[in-house]
Amino acid sequence: MLDARISPLLKPLLKPMVKQLDYWKISPNQLTVIGFLFGILALPLLAYQHYIAALLFILINRVFDGLDGALARWQNSSTASGGFLDISLDFLFYAAIPLGFALADPTANALAAAVLLASFIGTGSSFLAFAIPAERYQLARPQFANKSFYYLHGLTEGTETILLFVSFCVWPQHFSLLAYCFAFAAGITIVTRVIGGFKTLRHYEKAE
Repeated sequence: MLDARISPLLKPLLKPMVKQLDYWKISPNQLTVIGFLFGILALPLLAYQHYIAALLFILINRVFDGLDGALARWQNSSTASGGFLDISLDFLFYAAIPLGFALADPTANALAAAVLLASFIGTGSSFLAFAIPAERYQLARPQFANKSFYYLHGLTEGTETILLFVSFCVWPQHFSLLAYCFAFAAGITIVTRVIGGFKTLRHYEKAE
């Protein structure tokens, strides 16, 4: 819900770093992998309940995630393979955070983490499943024109997910409550994406 509003605000902040990375001959794919490695370090830190340290690596991961796409556009080197690598590692990172909290306190957190992960699967699968036929029909994507593939909007997107992760680390004692609330919102996203996506594709199918 917030991604389209946040992205334009971040671009000017990233530009100086992008220029420097380009000067150093860093590739977008290198940034993607390095950012993922930083992000996945949050998993053992969460498991051992070092929440603030984990939060630092979560935020570093997100900075790298913004930089890799911006660098690809700066270098005019956006590719399908780079987009695939980016989204694959993003989803692995997203899954690692609830797992870390489940490992930190299985008794209190495991069920909520499982529910949250199930909601992630629903939002992720509806998001990616729509991207395939959207590419076939060349659907317009005015708010995310520079993305590697079609972005289907929803109540819970990347920005909301990162805010959730920050909240987890700041208030770990409320992990379960926060996870259930987000899973409920994600459920709304899943329903609206499936219904909206189906109707959109049916419209284009009938027009063929």
